[in-house]
Amino acid sequence: MPTTIIHSNALTTQQIQHIAQALGAEPETHARHFRVQHKMLPPGTLDTLREICQVDINTLPESFDTASVGLLITDMDSTLINIECVDEIADFVGVKPQVSAITEAAMRGELDFAASLKKRVALLEGLDVSALQHVYDERLQLNPGAEMLINGLKSRQINVALVSGGFTFFTERLKQRLGLDFTLANVLTQEKGKLSGTVDGAIIGAEAKAEYLQQLCEQLGITRQQVIAMGDGANDLQMLGIAGLGVAYHAKPAVRAQADVSIQFSGLDTVLDFLE
Repeated sequence: MPTTIIHSNALTTQQIQHIAQALGAEPETHARHFRVQHKMLPPGTLDTLREICQVDINTLPESFDTASVGLLITDMDSTLINIECVDEIADFVGVKPQVSAITEAAMRGELDFAASLKKRVALLEGLDVSALQHVYDERLQLNPGAEMLINGLKSRQINVALVSGGFTFFTERLKQRLGLDFTLANVLTQEKGKLSGTVDGAIIGAEAKAEYLQQLCEQLGITRQQVIAMGDGANDLQMLGIAGLGVAYHAKPAVRAQADVSIQFSGLDTVLDFLE
């Protein structure tokens, strides 16, 4: 029998009535959320409920074992953090609108990611590398619930990996700041304190993210079914697809449509609901 999670611990009486009527069962109260076990639902039922109640509602895949999770692997830009770093770096060159447009198209899956990143990074050529620190210090913020999520995972002895089509300058600082276990990202080349407009080595895109997930599974001695993968863009779809639980976080429509579960209204700590 499917289990559906309503990611709120403060539903109104009217919301509970809507949910009970739609699912054919009364929600059970948990510490952070409500759960309902119910029969199979007509297509579109949960989408309708989400819009009516304005809360995240997800049915757990029956193959997902909450007790066996050994790794959470997450995207960085617009997932763990609030910005697309390359767009903010571009602002220091005066080309943010052009770069942001390319980023948006790439995240929707309309452009080849590797080609789009090369094009965006080329526009940064000649920029003083100090701009990266300015972006980190002045513009980068953790998305709501990030620290609670990481702390909750650590308390459960679950490893945390950050994999990004962005840049190591940011992933390594976040690794130190949050105590993450693993990171993988692109390396911006530089010369004499200036960005060279290129990336060193193979670009970390969709395939590399999925391969990294598999590599970490082998390293940790776990299966892909024991992994939660989270992201927001088209280049996250491959790793979401092979994980035990693929989470779309405030994601593009194409990603929400293909992910196992979706978080649109609440923060990153909502992921902890899947582990109870």
